[in-house]
Amino acid sequence: MITGLDHIQLAVPPGTEDALRAYYADLLGMTEVPKPPALAARGGWWFEAGTARLHLGIEADFRPARKAHPGLRVHGIDALAGRLTAAGATVTWDDALPGHRRFYSLDPVGNRLEFLEPQA
Repeated sequence: MITGLDHIQLAVPPGTEDALRAYYADLLGMTEVPKPPALAARGGWWFEAGTARLHLGIEADFRPARKAHPGLRVHGIDALAGRLTAAGATVTWDDALPGHRRFYSLDPVGNRLEFLEPQA
């Protein structure tokens, strides 16, 4: 029986460490957590913020996820949209989900991400 969601993994191309760390840690404010040694040998990174856990795995034949995406719940969605825009990322607002404010954006390698904040 499923009891919860442990993590989401996104594929990323080799050689993108600096750009992805800057995006996920510095821009989004996620914390990089160490991978167990046996898994660290495969490359990639793990990030966490609150209960959200995101794993980035190296894929030699990388293609960004354009439709599939993690939905990341946020607090202060306008400030986050402003930070992303100031950093040169495109922010596309979508008001189709009742009870939420949300937008989509792409990470530095083109993976689609959804950011949403429940409305009070």
